Amino acid sequence: MDYRKEASPVLLDFLDYHEHIRSHSRKTIDEYFLDLRTFFRFMKLHRGLISDDLSFEDIPILDIDADFVRSISVTDVYAFLNYLSRDRGLSATSRARKVATIRSFYKYLTTKVKLLDKNPMQDLDSPKSRRSLPKFLSLDESMKLLESIDGKFVERDFCIITLFLNCGLRISELIGLNLTDVREEYIRVLGKGDKERIIYLNDACTEAVQNYLPVRELMPAKEEHALFLSRQGNRISRSTVHHLVKKYLLMAGLDSTQYSSHKLRHTAATLLLQNGVDVRTLQEVLGHDHLNTTQIYTHVDNNELRMAAKMSPLAGVRRSKTDLPPEGDKE
Repeated sequence: MDYRKEASPVLLDFLDYHEHIRSHSRKTIDEYFLDLRTFFRFMKLHRGLISDDLSFEDIPILDIDADFVRSISVTDVYAFLNYLSRDRGLSATSRARKVATIRSFYKYLTTKVKLLDKNPMQDLDSPKSRRSLPKFLSLDESMKLLESIDGKFVERDFCIITLFLNCGLRISELIGLNLTDVREEYIRVLGKGDKERIIYLNDACTEAVQNYLPVRELMPAKEEHALFLSRQGNRISRSTVHHLVKKYLLMAGLDSTQYSSHKLRHTAATLLLQNGVDVRTLQEVLGHDHLNTTQIYTHVDNNELRMAAKMSPLAGVRRSKTDLPPEGDKE
């Protein structure tokens, strides 16, 4: 997406800041642009600044400047959110993301480039959304998945799924791994925002990597630095990883429509918590910026909650029937 042909200078500066200074991914930058383009198109429509025969998708935003941005109030944003809900049918989660983008834009204008003296969006409320609990495989299902792996690329595929289930990698982190990222005891992972972190390998991961590396050396490599290669010798793609995960889920007798490579990340997080890893350590393993992102995994296991209830020292205390008032003597 070439947003430079559509974005005004004040918007371009914001996008460049996030791409080159904050090192956000191009996908994130594109989402920022699309969110703000929709917002500014609505504002021009809301204020009657366009002709009636111009469709919403054709509203230009090249003329959006600091004065226009400065004139927007919180009530304007609430009108925008109402439009997204009523006319576009966007969910609370999608609307909340647009609120986050608007907040980020105005914070940049206020604190970084000082185009605004006061941030009008500082107290902007975000739509409340129901946060669904992540789906994950049980330990037995994870074992079945690993046992199902077979075929020509068995060493590669087993290594990939083992890393997913043990290390909780994002798919972008896994396909981005290079040979130089692999050490004897750990792997170096490049996460969101180009943030590096170290993930230590357990015995299963170490063995899976060691079994795959000799096979990797024999594969024709068009991308010599990539750890995981496709059949053609290119760095393995996101779609290939999705496909192989779905394939082995089916082979394991699991519902491939309910699970994906990202659900394997959820599985790793849940299994680690269930086996004694504290939530702050898990935050480091998963590469979450904020602890509240990690804490959702503390609520996923109903069996754990049932056990906690039973462990109360008062769990066995019941009212004796002899203490109950006789019929007709109730208040």
